[in-house]
Amino acid sequence: MDFEINENQTMITQMIRDLGEKEIIPHMNAWDEKQEFPINLFKKLGELGLMGVLVPHEYGGSGFGYHEYVTTISEISRIDGSIGLSLAAHNSLCTGHILHFGDKTQKQEYLPKLATGEWIGAWALTEPNTGSDAANMKTVAKRDGEHWVINGTKNFITHGKSGNVAVVIVRTGEAGDSKGMTAFVVEKGTQGFTSGRKENKLGMRASETTELIFDNCKVHQSKMLGKEGEGFIQAMKVLEGGRISIAALSLGIAQGAFDAALKYSKERKQFNRPISHFQGIAFKLADMATKIEAAKLLVFRAADLKDKGEEVNCESAMAKYYASEVAVQVANDAVQIFGGYGYIKDYPVEKYYRDAKLCTIGEGTSEIQKIVIARSITK
Repeated sequence: MDFEINENQTMITQMIRDLGEKEIIPHMNAWDEKQEFPINLFKKLGELGLMGVLVPHEYGGSGFGYHEYVTTISEISRIDGSIGLSLAAHNSLCTGHILHFGDKTQKQEYLPKLATGEWIGAWALTEPNTGSDAANMKTVAKRDGEHWVINGTKNFITHGKSGNVAVVIVRTGEAGDSKGMTAFVVEKGTQGFTSGRKENKLGMRASETTELIFDNCKVHQSKMLGKEGEGFIQAMKVLEGGRISIAALSLGIAQGAFDAALKYSKERKQFNRPISHFQGIAFKLADMATKIEAAKLLVFRAADLKDKGEEVNCESAMAKYYASEVAVQVANDAVQIFGGYGYIKDYPVEKYYRDAKLCTIGEGTSEIQKIVIARSITK
């Protein structure tokens, strides 16, 4: 693996930091407080080419690889995890699913709009009673001539209200059959397709999370991604990249929390000395820095394998599992270093603390990642 930061990564980093200073930092606390999804910011991210990082130039994207993608998500998340989460869901899940499994017509129809930020994308797999147990989903599609009629509910869907288009995995066969699920592209405005309740969340509050409701929603056969019965296999492949996304998100949150804690420890004085000079704090900072560096290596290792087209199932699970747990640990330690001020919204680390926890849950909990890793190393 090449450890050198390439020219594209350097450009992306500087671009995001400039954008962050002007467009994110002044507003992110208000977005968090109001649970406001800043659509206009994502239009600007589209103008910068960050809504289609992995999409080829022919479809309006930036045509970058996973090293650039990980840099994008981690740098945005270093500023605000909510924005990083939404950017990751748009790029990796909705856009990524169409990119990898759509036919040429579907790619030409949807990717340019998604890659430029003209449209916001959503991806719907999870249901109220089926998280990791996707094969037993209750949202079903029945064939009606050249159409499919979808009925059911999806929940915890990023951009479920504001999204212009959603990739939806539904059951077209028997419950429990991994070959009984199929993916469809469903556009906003399709009759019978609506958003439901918006969730009131602990963290990641500027990233919109809602239900999707399908009530006799009729979708044409041409909106099917791949073939009937391939939905589950497609979803698992998409989630491999999704795990890298959440690992990068975790890495950014951890780095942001560490940066804030390190800066504060140098400025805060007790007994006429910066608290960073006290061994209790210095050792905590050393542990935080080491864990972040280890997480970074796992994340970029998974990205490197993904770019090479190699098997990445285990490595992406390792990266997601470790980086997400590190994000929680580092954010917790950052609050501790701030002391009482770490519990106050006027200081940055309480938000990193709230945002970090989602990383150990979304796109497969830490426990699910352990199952994936264990199966890989024992097969």
